[in-house]
Amino acid sequence: LFPYSEKNMYICKIFHLMNFLYTLATRLVSCVLPLLALFNRKIKLFWKGRKESFRILQTHISADDQVIWLHAASLGEYEQGLPILKRLRTLYPEKKLVVTFFSPSGYEAKKHSKDADVILYLPLDLPKRVNRFLNLLHPEMAIFVKYEFWQNYLFALKRRGIPTYLVSGVFRKDQLFFKKRSWGMRAVLPCFTHFFVQNENAKLLLQSIGFTNITVSGDTRFDRVMEILSRDNKLPMIENFLSGAPCMVFGSSWKADEEVYVSFLNVYKGNMKFIIAPHEVHDKEKIHNLRDSLHKHVAILSEVENKDLSAYDILIVDKIGLLTKIYSYAVIAYVGGGMGNKGLHNILEPAVFSIPVIIGKNYDKFNEAKDLISREGVFSVKNTEEFTQIATFLFTNVIQRKKAGILNYNYINSNTGATEAFIEKVKSN
Repeated sequence: LFPYSEKNMYICKIFHLMNFLYTLATRLVSCVLPLLALFNRKIKLFWKGRKESFRILQTHISADDQVIWLHAASLGEYEQGLPILKRLRTLYPEKKLVVTFFSPSGYEAKKHSKDADVILYLPLDLPKRVNRFLNLLHPEMAIFVKYEFWQNYLFALKRRGIPTYLVSGVFRKDQLFFKKRSWGMRAVLPCFTHFFVQNENAKLLLQSIGFTNITVSGDTRFDRVMEILSRDNKLPMIENFLSGAPCMVFGSSWKADEEVYVSFLNVYKGNMKFIIAPHEVHDKEKIHNLRDSLHKHVAILSEVENKDLSAYDILIVDKIGLLTKIYSYAVIAYVGGGMGNKGLHNILEPAVFSIPVIIGKNYDKFNEAKDLISREGVFSVKNTEEFTQIATFLFTNVIQRKKAGILNYNYINSNTGATEAFIEKVKSN
């Protein structure tokens, strides 16, 4: 990884110690997963799904296949990688595209997707599993989305001479890579053939520690959400529910978000209808608790399918894969995750439909949120009072509402092109 020097030898010793501790910790996690899986549904999926990964590879990948591998932590990163997958499919129809996930929320939602030839969980980052995985997969290219830095995988890819790319990369000054005496963590970065980063700040940070193989390409999510506009977004049950009424959508909301908007919905007396798509759709108890907290005529989608929904005021969507289409019916959206500590969900998906977006108070790590708040297309609220004020303003002021929506669309449209920047670099190599 490093040219020979006394300093680099010292760095390597530090890294080997850190890598030993990291691998030991990963091994301990592997040992306790079966026990934790008894008490947690998500961990059960995480553990059981990985037991199938090698079988899936043995079944679907042969020795003479040409393989391109893309890894995404979860569903959001998959959506970022999807434009690249589609372009690679067009560019290299003879190659097999393999997608791995770390999180069950990504794998369970996309395990049957036709955008890749093989979809599976990434085995835990332990040396023997890593080598077995790469031996079976034998990729000719590896693509990591946004911020995945699995040490043993990256070092194995480097040793095998496999071109490895980071796309839609995000780097911040507070990350360990940029701290003094952080050589152990920093040592994974030379494993990447090229960095495709979202902004100039990320490039400057990488340059500050000696890297030059960097392209500021932007975020592939902009390309992805622009594609959403060109597809068929019609949902007959949503049209039946709305029956011509305007609609506000609450997407990927958590308990902390509900505490902000539920009391507003309970006193609202206008003609707006509401659709709530909680993030945790499989937790029936939470879904029913949410319904019971609403003093309106509320329907849960899975319980009323194929029925007339026009008399209901609020529809709770407890199914995965519908939200992006549902946003197309909204005149305003609230995107969850920013009120608590779960992490703000994708605000670009509703914003591309030229509508204003409301979010919670925690958005500092999301550049698009900061940009659109400064442009007044997105509005951040801290509590129910602020939510009530902004929502009422947007409900009643149609001109400002449409102006905010147009600002959002124009921002997204002006930031496309990250996918082509990646493809052009790959083709040139």
